[in-house]
Amino acid sequence: METYLFGNESAQNLLIQPVDSHDLEFIENEVRRIRELTDTDFYLAAVKVKDWNRDLSPWPAPAVFGKEGFGDGAAAFLEGILPLCPDDKACYIGGYSLAGLFSLWAASRTDRFRGVAAASPSVWFPGFTEYIREKRIRSRAVYLSLGDREEKTRNPVMAAVGSRIRETEEILKDRGILCTLEWNPGNHFRDADLRTARAFAWILESGGRE
Repeated sequence: METYLFGNESAQNLLIQPVDSHDLEFIENEVRRIRELTDTDFYLAAVKVKDWNRDLSPWPAPAVFGKEGFGDGAAAFLEGILPLCPDDKACYIGGYSLAGLFSLWAASRTDRFRGVAAASPSVWFPGFTEYIREKRIRSRAVYLSLGDREEKTRNPVMAAVGSRIRETEEILKDRGILCTLEWNPGNHFRDADLRTARAFAWILESGGRE
């Protein structure tokens, strides 16, 4: 897997983030912002996703915008990134949009991730909240966020994101998982790097440490 590394290689905390080309344009700013928000040392592995809609989707789903639907490549992608998590590191996973959804799903498949940083996750994904009700998230802490205009879209599937993320927060808290839901100004396309930085900083500060 094509992986870009940032931060202190000897740090005990490893952040893993699936990214696309657009994310990589702003990743150094994101890393800088995490450092401003927390004194906890970290190492970040940004893993390039080849096919966003396929590699990050836990199961097939029809297109909700444009013509490209969603595949079921998440299991293979998770298998590929798990070797990045050495036993002597505290590993966290997170990302933006569909990468946030993938991170939540990944934490239901393995207990390797101590925390999940899901910034504006695509929890509108068909069947996902039902899945979370059935399958336990195996991380200690989960950060959720959403833009306050994201649920105001005209797309009926994506407009459900507000109710879905509130439901996800409720499910996780009911199961005793440390969880917060932060609302950010703007729509889905605003300040992705800053929202992701806040997500990772929160789990480093609140979720991870012994």
